[in-house]
Amino acid sequence: MATIELEPKAIGAPGIEPRWTRSAKEAVGTAYSTSSRVWFTVSGGVLSEIYYPTIDRPQVRDLQYLVTDGETFFHDIRRHLNSTVEYVTGCGLDIRVVNEDPDGRYRLINHVIGDPHQACVLIQTQLEGDQDFLSSLRLYVLLAPHLEVGGWGNTGNVTRIAGHSFLSEHKGDTWMALAADIPILRTSCGYVGTSDGWQEIARAFKVEHEFAAADDGNIALSAELDLRHRDRFTLGLPFGNSLHWAVTTLFQSLGIPFGEHSVRMREQRERACGRFAAPDPNLVSDGGALYHRSHELLLAHEDKSYPGAIIASMSIPWGERSPLRVGGWTRFYGVHSCTREFRHADSALA
Repeated sequence: MATIELEPKAIGAPGIEPRWTRSAKEAVGTAYSTSSRVWFTVSGGVLSEIYYPTIDRPQVRDLQYLVTDGETFFHDIRRHLNSTVEYVTGCGLDIRVVNEDPDGRYRLINHVIGDPHQACVLIQTQLEGDQDFLSSLRLYVLLAPHLEVGGWGNTGNVTRIAGHSFLSEHKGDTWMALAADIPILRTSCGYVGTSDGWQEIARAFKVEHEFAAADDGNIALSAELDLRHRDRFTLGLPFGNSLHWAVTTLFQSLGIPFGEHSVRMREQRERACGRFAAPDPNLVSDGGALYHRSHELLLAHEDKSYPGAIIASMSIPWGERSPLRVGGWTRFYGVHSCTREFRHADSALA
């Protein structure tokens, strides 16, 4: 049974006023299976809003890595690294995000997918560069939960099970966890802008205070990943309506090799897209690549609990500027206020 740590509690409650991230997305992804009720987006080279259990309910503001050597520099992936984003194959919504140090000393290659059968986002990360330099690096993952479509009222804890440490978050009946298939060295739960891990790593190049709990506020959770034995690992971010559900999903997802998940996700997409007729070769110059990708993206915007419900966009316009925009376009479901977008999507998929 998972045990939630309650002490020491973070200082600086409740944190600064929460905001969403920017709406300009570089990619969106999801598995095709209706049992995988999770959608993810990429913006600025990092994961931005993640949606669960329906496509109108964002639960995460963003998730990214922080890199430091512990002594002389600190890199925030979004602010300091050069990033490229692409879909891995011609068919499928698995995404490759490459974050590269401007000085060319290292890079992070991230392959992002949805578990093809469960509500869990999986990120396989490979750290590349000169081995002598890599041995000096410390890699942290930073998660900003906005559970139940909001930044206020979130609670995060360091959690332990069978000798493993990971992070858990909850608000109301929505639970989320964060862990990796490599050990975690240090963890901290803090309040955004006052005691979160980003503040400490940016200032001191390390996590100085390992807070085990941050209750009822705008929080951010951080964990240092152990790279001493291998520099390729997989992160899991599962969701559920209880801690037990989220933890079970986490270990089931991480228990299957990432490559197998990736193959299954791609097979699902190939079956779904196979029913679309190929465009007239005389009318396209790319063999139909744009045509097929457009169909995939439209399908990705359909909900899995309510077939036929399509949102205008997986984004929250001006979310980084105004704290009042609690749901953005995701609050306008199918035939409600976005009749125009629904009609266009429906006719394109017909």
